[in-house]
Amino acid sequence: MSYLREFFQSMTGRLFVWLAFGMAMAALIATLVTNLYSSREFEQQLAERTADLLDGYSRFLDAAPLELRARLLRDGVTGVRLLTETAAGTPDPEFTGALAARGGVIAGATAETAGIDVCFPEIRNFPNADMAERLQRLRPFLVAGGSSFVPPECRIVSLRLRDGTALKLSLSTPWVQRLRSRLLDPAFLGLFGVGIVLLAFGAARFASAPLRRMAEASADLGRDLDRPPLALKGPREVRQAAAAFNSMQARLQSHFAERTQMLAAITHDLQTPLTRLRLRLERVEDEALRERLVADLQAMRALIDEGLELARSADSAESNVMLDLDSLLGSLVEDAADAGADARFLGGCGAVLPLRALATRRMFANLIDNAVKHGGSVEVTVERTLAGVRVLVRDHGPGLPEGMLERAFEPFVRAEDSRSRETGGTGLGLTIARALATKSGALLTLHNDPEGGLEAQVAWPAS
Repeated sequence: MSYLREFFQSMTGRLFVWLAFGMAMAALIATLVTNLYSSREFEQQLAERTADLLDGYSRFLDAAPLELRARLLRDGVTGVRLLTETAAGTPDPEFTGALAARGGVIAGATAETAGIDVCFPEIRNFPNADMAERLQRLRPFLVAGGSSFVPPECRIVSLRLRDGTALKLSLSTPWVQRLRSRLLDPAFLGLFGVGIVLLAFGAARFASAPLRRMAEASADLGRDLDRPPLALKGPREVRQAAAAFNSMQARLQSHFAERTQMLAAITHDLQTPLTRLRLRLERVEDEALRERLVADLQAMRALIDEGLELARSADSAESNVMLDLDSLLGSLVEDAADAGADARFLGGCGAVLPLRALATRRMFANLIDNAVKHGGSVEVTVERTLAGVRVLVRDHGPGLPEGMLERAFEPFVRAEDSRSRETGGTGLGLTIARALATKSGALLTLHNDPEGGLEAQVAWPAS
């Protein structure tokens, strides 16, 4: 159900619904109109056959001798008989016009529609039966299997032969068979529905494919500014959108490259005055003042280096390689332990991911150093779950207030009030780590462990 809900909330799902509904309605209307025209054509052809019957019979009567004419009128033919009783009907100008168009004896004839008992007087002999009951008794003859027999229509035709003889005839249409509409055939309806669904789904997928590619490219751009540009293919509007997207990507790359270059230039140019300041500070005779000034100078240098590192973290041309997370994290933990920290690698899962080696090492080095500095110890674990691969970096410090868990990733934000007051920093370590994680397609989050301490989680999705 969740998949269907997501599908119908997507552009593909909505296009599919509208296309399927529109094609079904268009096909239904077209079929109804076709059936309507088919029915009208069928009725016209039936009327033409009836007119042909009357035309041939009246011409034969007109040319026959009086004795043969009397016999023909007495016996009649199929569908035509002489009316001897009084009968009235409703004028039928359409059939009258059809008779007039034929010329000859029936050119001046007039036609009226009448009840079926006028053409079939034997119906009146059914005891205690009204017209509905009479027609119901004829029902077995009107319907047979998958086809239907159209019941006859009755008309009264008044005409005059060329010798002046006036005749009043009852004229019934023949019993004809007409196939039922395919709209009532379950097999036809099933195939028709499957065809519409498949066609609508294919058209919706095809129409929404450029939008999906654009959405995927936008998501990739947030993680990797140096991703390949979009291919300029498809309809004109799609090519224009792809060209605009590529132009935006090129401008962003230029902007970040210019920013990084500017920061690198500033950092380089500051090295000389910082070195001169350090040399001059060494000449300060007051030792306490000199130590404070040197510490401030070192903090300034560290801040400059961290700012440059933050800029470089979002703009790196390093390519991905297949990286063994267990080996990388194990070596980082060993380095921390060799430096005297309480660091342990609790276990791996054998995950090998396409990552940037130097950037990934720098990210986990920041997290491990941060845990050691603020929590006193660090435990690193690599896990593989149904959702993907995740790395847990946990310390045993006091943790963070819930309101600070997300703010800790903001530049220059420090949580010294809730953690060790003896450690400092520029407030850029977690910011750089998250930027590097995002660049690699991972999500970096902080959580307070229920047993105490802060846990940093880096998770790559299964895809």
